[in-house]
Amino acid sequence: MAPSRSTRVMDKEEKVRRLEVKGNTLRVYLYVLRHGPCELREVQHGLALSSASLAIYHLNKLIEAGYVGQDGSGRYAALKDATSEFLAGYSKVGATIVPRSFFFSLLFTMLVTFFGIEAIHDSGFTPDLLAVSVAAVAALWYETAGLWRRLATWE
Repeated sequence: MAPSRSTRVMDKEEKVRRLEVKGNTLRVYLYVLRHGPCELREVQHGLALSSASLAIYHLNKLIEAGYVGQDGSGRYAALKDATSEFLAGYSKVGATIVPRSFFFSLLFTMLVTFFGIEAIHDSGFTPDLLAVSVAAVAALWYETAGLWRRLATWE
């Protein structure tokens, strides 16, 4: 069964809304999300934007998309946490955004360390198993570092 016209229009509008939130607009959203309610100049200076009009342009895009709102005193705040929509592969832990692979990297690092120490004391130590485990952990940390570098370009 083909999707109805209204479903296609809503899907298209959703895609357009998601596409608009990238680059500096994404940086502004992440700033407002992390710092809570803030004024226009705080956003401008916090992100080193060249002018207040540039900051208001990006804030207005976020308001129009429904991600940010402005209160009566002129402060901007995130209306909803849409990090999962914008940041596939990342998780929000408190005010910090971290790559999801970080948790797996940390877990496997601890497991390989533990079993590596145990294997040294045990006569059944298998160097091949340890080598493969270390290679897997290295690959996970490589992916995590790449995601962190990508995140740093947005901040």
